[in-house]
Amino acid sequence: MANRKGIKYLWGPFRALLRKMNQRDKVLVLSLVTGILCGLAAVLLKLSIHWITGGLDTAFHGSRWPWLFLPGIGMLLSLIIVRYIVKDNIGHGVTKVLQAVSRNESRIKPHNTWSSMITSALTIGFGGSVGAEAPIVYTGAAIGSNLARYCGLDFKGMTLLLGCGAAGAVSGFFNAPLAGLLFTMEILFFNNAMNSVLPLMLSSISATVVSYLILGRDVIFDVAIVPFAMKNIPWYMVLGVFCGLCSLYFLRTTLFMEDLLGKLKNPYLRWILCAAALGALIYFLPPLKGEGYESLSPLLQNEYAGPVWIFAVILVLKVFSMTFTNSGGGVGGTFGPTLFMGAIAGFVGASLINLINPGMVPVPNFVLVGMAGLMAGVMQAPLTAIFLIAEVCGGYELLFPLIITATVSHLTMRIFEKYSIYTKRVAASGELLTHDSDQAVLALMKQSALIETDFIPLGVNDSLGDIARAVSETQRNIFPVLDGKKRFQGFVDMTAIRRDMFRQDLYETRHVNNYMKPAPEFIFEGEPMDSVMRKFEKSGAWNLPVVKEDYTYLGFISKSSIFSVYRESIKDVSPSDT
Repeated sequence: MANRKGIKYLWGPFRALLRKMNQRDKVLVLSLVTGILCGLAAVLLKLSIHWITGGLDTAFHGSRWPWLFLPGIGMLLSLIIVRYIVKDNIGHGVTKVLQAVSRNESRIKPHNTWSSMITSALTIGFGGSVGAEAPIVYTGAAIGSNLARYCGLDFKGMTLLLGCGAAGAVSGFFNAPLAGLLFTMEILFFNNAMNSVLPLMLSSISATVVSYLILGRDVIFDVAIVPFAMKNIPWYMVLGVFCGLCSLYFLRTTLFMEDLLGKLKNPYLRWILCAAALGALIYFLPPLKGEGYESLSPLLQNEYAGPVWIFAVILVLKVFSMTFTNSGGGVGGTFGPTLFMGAIAGFVGASLINLINPGMVPVPNFVLVGMAGLMAGVMQAPLTAIFLIAEVCGGYELLFPLIITATVSHLTMRIFEKYSIYTKRVAASGELLTHDSDQAVLALMKQSALIETDFIPLGVNDSLGDIARAVSETQRNIFPVLDGKKRFQGFVDMTAIRRDMFRQDLYETRHVNNYMKPAPEFIFEGEPMDSVMRKFEKSGAWNLPVVKEDYTYLGFISKSSIFSVYRESIKDVSPSDT
């Protein structure tokens, strides 16, 4: 109780100070605060995973057999928390952030400031084969979104602060401020206004400083880098193609497995199946446990002398262990597994090249560059991939091969897939915000807000007299025709009845079917707005009926209402002046 009073005591003056600031200064201050909070959250998540994993290893004296069932326990604990406490779907964190911007005006529920951290710590700490990066991005975005909402920022400000939270989360987790900035600009933001860079950078730097002060500046991947040799450029290009193909395998296998396992509607039956499969995989292939970063150390130091085929098998099965974890109730992301698989792809690629000509390419370099290659393909974010890997291992001397491999991998992936692992499902629903302002506006539009319902409906058996009475009661010039079950049959417009409507001698002899026209297209309830616009363009109509799947009538959408909302919405996707 005392802590709550203390928070209110500090919050009151702070909020009063913000009210005196203009929008730009307010955003800068809040971006700094967001970065500090995200840095603390990233540190807490990393330490929580370390404590849980270390405690379990100590309790079982490093034995291998407990990991047959421990991952399942972690998944079950997360499943129970999500199902009975959180009562919300918190998986696929980065995708959820994208949806929050397009669906909910950048509003993320307050529980996401802690729920993803707790459940992902349990999932990964108990051996779940996923990454902590997506949950911390979701947490950071939730911190920024809720802080903006409490401080009364508008949609632009809330979206920007949401991005600051995501940037701070990535920066704090990896001690990589530039990567955090680029992650937000490449993946989350649909309008890269240059005046958004300063708040994002403030958040990234402050989060990195917090992480550094608590955990130190040790690099995540300690690698024995070999000086770059120009003769290896063709091999880095080959690695890029290989990483692009591995990225395609990663994305399509993940989506296929998620859809397949999703057919099991009973969550506990799905948990049993996934827990058993994951436990078996981890028992026989221990590098699949948790994030798996510790198993990369021998590869990065060029100290691994075992058979290459083991890591080739791990490269294939990592996608399955990741999907079993998430589908079985665990909470984690694809960010970490992407890095892990990229490192193994680099190791396998270098080993195969060196089989042809021993010592041709340096294995540690390929392991490191492979991470960037797979990130660039799976996440469709080559700049983030390049600078993240350079920052987390101090490997800027490999910047040239990082650029080569990431670019080739990205281009290879784009041949087969337009969207990333994060955006593919969102794009399919028509809710993806892009760098194209017109497309962004369509994604932001809500169909329900455009439906006009003040039309007087006619029955299929109504007479011309009934039509004339309807005309006298409305200013509209369109009249939907419905059957007894309120299903849309067609429409009557003023041009069709103009010559007859004043001839009372025809009022009982002519009926709706003498004037009714079929709809040139139907708009279905919940249909994405980009699809709606294509139907308007194809039909040339000015008004189109909106119906349910069984053609129950809901109303009309007109081009004029779309244009009116467009003019208002374009302000929200134009470069911010904050």
